[in-house]
This record gives sequence, structure tokens and C-alpha cells, in this order.
Amino acid sequence: MEIIKIILRALWRVWFYVTAGFIIIILLPVLMVLTSNDQFYPYFFKLARWWAKVVLFLMGFKVKVQGNQKFEEGKSYMFSANHTSMIDVFVMLAVVKNPFVFVGKYELVKLPVFGFFYKRTCILVDRSDPESRKNVYQSAQRKLKRGFSVCIFPEGLVPKDENIVLSEFKNGVFSLSIEHQIPIVPMAFYDCKKRFSYTITSGSPGILRVKILDIIETQNLTLNDKNRIREKAFNMMYQELITDLENQQLKQNEKQTHQIL
Repeated sequence: MEIIKIILRALWRVWFYVTAGFIIIILLPVLMVLTSNDQFYPYFFKLARWWAKVVLFLMGFKVKVQGNQKFEEGKSYMFSANHTSMIDVFVMLAVVKNPFVFVGKYELVKLPVFGFFYKRTCILVDRSDPESRKNVYQSAQRKLKRGFSVCIFPEGLVPKDENIVLSEFKNGVFSLSIEHQIPIVPMAFYDCKKRFSYTITSGSPGILRVKILDIIETQNLTLNDKNRIREKAFNMMYQELITDLENQQLKQNEKQTHQIL
């Protein structure tokens, strides 16, 4: 029985790549046009949001958002969330309507078809190259000046240790936000690791809960405040995640106790 579950999970994950890739291939001519110039980016972003929602739906996921924060149309924000899964990108696209540009790792350029458009639409970083990190900063500045928002996962990578709730944050998010005086929007992605981790034999369809935390304003701040707001964002996100884990464990214990009785 366990072998059957493993096979079904593996096929389900293959289905993810098939659906995500097949839609891109169908939209190839449109994507070539929309990624040819920055002025078309808002239209590309709408198409990317549709793509993400369709893939999540076909995978059996449903995104549920908590939080009443309203984002002004035409205003730039720095969107940030904990990074635990490859579907984090899809969830972020499904949740946020304001056109934003991802900062992502350079290695994904190697993926067939997807990598081509990824390179044309995202800000790429090679973390082994100090010059690349500098270029990321400059590219993000140009996007912000054009009125776009930026999405950076502040941990910089997916923690390899499954027991790590949240890794230490990098400085880029907070330096850029202060320099451009744009608000930071921290988010907690509760279920992405559970539903679609990097372990191929794990995961399942279900609810993907997202909480949009209190917006951190950066007006009138200076780079001297960078560490303070970084710690503030980390603590906000960490507290949400650890509290949810404790609540889930409590529910599990109560369920087990009820079954015994």
C-alpha cells in the first residue's frame, strides 16, 4: 500500500511539470511578444498570474488568504515570504495583484522553455558571484523606478534542514526598501512545505494558507535602520510560523487522544 502511495505522489509531481510546461508551450507566441519589452510587463504579469492559478487548481491546491491589508494600485511594494517550496512562486503570483518582479536564483535559467522566459522577466542572482549580487541590486532599483514592485524571499534560499522554521534574512530586501522608501509586505506561507516539499515522495493536494502580515513602512528611515526592520520582519514571520506549528501539533495530539478514547 505504501509503495502505491509513493508511486501516486511521484506521478502527481510529474503532472505538475507537465501542466506548468504545457501551458507555457501553448502560450509561446504571446509570451515572446510580452517579454520582448518592459512596457509589456504588466500584461505579462496578468498572464503569469492566470498561469499560476491554473497550475495550482490542476494540482488540487486552493489558496486561502488571511489579512486585510490593501495594496494601492500603481504603488511599489517589497513583497517577502518564507521560502519552503517551488510552489511559493505560484502562491505569490496567485495572491498579489500589483505587478512585481521576482528576484530568483540563476540556476533556473537552465530549465527548458521556462528558463528562457524566466531569464527575460526576473532579476537573476548567482549567489556564488559577488558581482552578480551587485547587479541584482542595480536591476531591482531600475524596476522600482519604473513603478513595479519586487518580490524577494529574504532567506535567499530554501533551508536544507527540514526542521528549520525560518532561516536568517539577507539584507537586500531591507536596503532596497529603505533607499526607495517603499513599504515591506511580509507574508507567512504556512503549508507549502507540507503540501509540496522538495522530497519527491511527500506532499498532497489541499489548502495553502497565506497570511499577509502588517506592512512595515520605511518612510523617513535610513540605512542605519536596516538591521532593526530586518529583525522586525523576521520576528513577525517567525512568530506566525511557530505559532501555527504549535497549533497544528496541538490539534494532532487532541485527535490522537480522541482516537484512543
